[in-house]
Amino acid sequence: QAQLVESGGGLVQAGDSLRLSCAASGRTFSAYGMGWFRQVPGKEREFVAAISSRGYNTRYADSVKGRFTISRDNTKNMVYLQMNSLKPEDTAVYYCATDRRAWRVGTLPQPAGEYEYWGQGTQVTVSS
Repeated sequence: QAQLVESGGGLVQAGDSLRLSCAASGRTFSAYGMGWFRQVPGKEREFVAAISSRGYNTRYADSVKGRFTISRDNTKNMVYLQMNSLKPEDTAVYYCATDRRAWRVGTLPQPAGEYEYWGQGTQVTVSS
């Protein structure tokens, strides 16, 4: 099993930046890709970004491309989401998650069902 703990959320103004962190434990972190998702009440969990097990490949939702950057530090079992130029529509609870498949090759998955373990989430609120 894996345990994931997100941090770094908060209340910011439009145009500001935030850096989310996700601390992982309980399994071989470096063997699994990681993803960030977000969810607002009444809507399905939405893919934001993913990174491969060694960090060589990344994938972003169109809505955040060019503004958000996902990264990881396998020496610290950490994954990050740098969020710049935040917009009110970025307001959501943000979750990190582990890929179901170790050492995945090819396209990083977007569906939430392709991810196995989830953190408790961290709230990001962007005011206009």
